[in-house]
Amino acid sequence: MEHEKSTRFWCPRRDEPRRVRTPCSLVCVSALGCVLCLLLGVSLIKLPDPQHQILPITGSEPSEVTVLVWTHPFGHHSRLPDCEALFGISRCVLTDDRRVYPRADGIIVHHREIATNITALPQDPRPNGQKWIWMNFESPSHTSGLRRFEGVFNLTMTYRVDSDIFLPYGYLLPRHHAHASSLRPRFQRARLLAWVISNWSESQARVAYYRRLANYVSVDVFGRAGVPLPEDSNVVSLVRRYQFYLALENSQHTDYITEKLWNSLLAGTVPIVLGPPRENYERFLPPEAFIHVDDFPSPRLLAQYLLLLHRSPAYLQRHLAWRRSYSVHLTAFWAEHYCTACSAVRNNRLRTNTVANLQRWFES
Repeated sequence: MEHEKSTRFWCPRRDEPRRVRTPCSLVCVSALGCVLCLLLGVSLIKLPDPQHQILPITGSEPSEVTVLVWTHPFGHHSRLPDCEALFGISRCVLTDDRRVYPRADGIIVHHREIATNITALPQDPRPNGQKWIWMNFESPSHTSGLRRFEGVFNLTMTYRVDSDIFLPYGYLLPRHHAHASSLRPRFQRARLLAWVISNWSESQARVAYYRRLANYVSVDVFGRAGVPLPEDSNVVSLVRRYQFYLALENSQHTDYITEKLWNSLLAGTVPIVLGPPRENYERFLPPEAFIHVDDFPSPRLLAQYLLLLHRSPAYLQRHLAWRRSYSVHLTAFWAEHYCTACSAVRNNRLRTNTVANLQRWFES
């Protein structure tokens, strides 16, 4: 991303995982003697909690910061969080009272509410030193009107690692001790493969891939496009009944890895992903924690591999062993975002530059 001057408050940068060549098991999966090679391995990545990556400010006590939530995402008003109680972030005052604007240290603006109406932004002069934060967790394919906001904001807050305020849809936390319970035998789950989808469009790559895959393996589809979710169930509890889950993104962009994958991991299911390239996923996960559709030349070979794992617990365990070392954290929308932004404002009090080339950066 290009700024008039480059300054960053924090970013949970990970040590880039070493390029591990995944181990290979040659398996005959059809009468024609089809040989499929899957590469699996153990990664030594570090995935620290973003909440612990905030750089300390000078002085013994942090100063109080007031952050104004200018637009509630998608018009859904919710109670603002207690940042200290939830995340250990102290002296943070959150408000959605626009009368506070003249004395607010920062304001959070969710893109969807201003995308077609720049006049929805504050019209009064910006107070000296106030930070405007552009917040967006949709993909570039579903983000319009970026050009009109060049040079308007001071900080970006998105799922992209190179954002000023980086907060992914989920992340892994290292375990201090290996947990045997994290390796309960998933092969005992009778159901094979599920997909929960609400936004169905025949033009999407994920729908096209599903149609091809369904020719070779049964997929239980839930949501608006399939069987309604049971009233006493949510996505995570539903997916816990399955060995595999289709975590297929609605569009493919850098770092755009949404709750579809993290819900699957939280449920103890092996996700099958379609999104950015495998290398991008490996910035967030051990390589064996997921199955990428690009690992296979065709949906038919992927289906054959899933059926092999279903019959072979030893092979399936290779996809689960990483759980001894990590637990899954699902980012709390939108409480975690507001509180993390408050820390960012505190650590950028002296920053005055604005974000240039917002569109070029976000669409790259």
